[in-house]
Amino acid sequence: MSNELFSSIELGGQRLSNRMVMAPMTRNRAPDTVANTMMAEYYAQRAGAGLIVTEGAQISEQAVGYPATPGIFNAEQVTGWKQVTEAVHAKGGHIFVQLWHCGRISHPDFHGGELPVAPSAIRPAGEAITYEGMKAFVEPRALETSEIPDIVESYRHAAACAKEAGFDGVEIHAANGYLIDQFIRDGSNQRTDRYGGSLENRARLLLEVVAAVGNEIGHHRVGVRISPINAFNDMSDSDPQATFNYVSAKLSSLGLAFLHVVEVSMTGEASSDFDTGQLRERYDGIYIANGGYDHARAEQKVTSGAADLVAFGIPFLANPDLPERFRRSAPLNQADQSTFYGGDEHGYTDYPMLEIT
Repeated sequence: MSNELFSSIELGGQRLSNRMVMAPMTRNRAPDTVANTMMAEYYAQRAGAGLIVTEGAQISEQAVGYPATPGIFNAEQVTGWKQVTEAVHAKGGHIFVQLWHCGRISHPDFHGGELPVAPSAIRPAGEAITYEGMKAFVEPRALETSEIPDIVESYRHAAACAKEAGFDGVEIHAANGYLIDQFIRDGSNQRTDRYGGSLENRARLLLEVVAAVGNEIGHHRVGVRISPINAFNDMSDSDPQATFNYVSAKLSSLGLAFLHVVEVSMTGEASSDFDTGQLRERYDGIYIANGGYDHARAEQKVTSGAADLVAFGIPFLANPDLPERFRRSAPLNQADQSTFYGGDEHGYTDYPMLEIT
């Protein structure tokens, strides 16, 4: 097996030591929305990744959709994240924060009884996770056209907070059925204004957010995550190939840090006719592949040129030293699913590392 996965690469003006990305994973360990010392230890343990992308951090109060998730919009949150970035940088790592607005994937419990917002008033199938347990999703309130500039401003402000907190860059979460993805895909966007209908209109919010965030911190420090075929959170699109070919092409000319593509559906449905290679062809920049990769498949993906980096989720969760384990062809720890969401250090910072010989 070749070693392309362990070769260095330039990304966002920084030299990454390898091509393994720790994917963003919600862990629900910030009960007061502020990153804490336990989170700093967790990310620092995984600083051997070429790049860490943090769990989603909500960009405003309106953006919240889950319990105990961190924010990145006020001074206390900035201070909390500083201990995370400092801990990762002390280990020689690089770290981007994921900017997140849940949109309709939320519940009035998080908003003082007010409805969650969305591109259109379409209730998603399924249930919200609240502090009181599972509750059915509600029909969200469609955003007024006049409100959308405030959403864009919230992303810009969050990016400014991320820079102040010491992050190397940000990833705009435009995937997995959250707000920007809700605008992009026509299964959730039935608007008739300039943010709905045509591909140009449905991609408008994403491109306005990218412009605002890029102007704030530099486009070379901005990545975008998309998930063209992911049905998670009751998402669909009538022509995902055309939709995301367009999105990839529009992002290509902007000088971004990367395009991060979730190439599978988290709900298990297969889509044999979607060609991620067409996204790669249209995006002239760093392409991160994400989708249940193991060592061998990741190595092949990078060696073939089909991706520049590969993101790993659960393998990094359970193996803080995943790059070293791959280098040694060492066995991997098994993940404890019962501790994925919420809890204490158990199943979070106590996964064993290899003994140094």
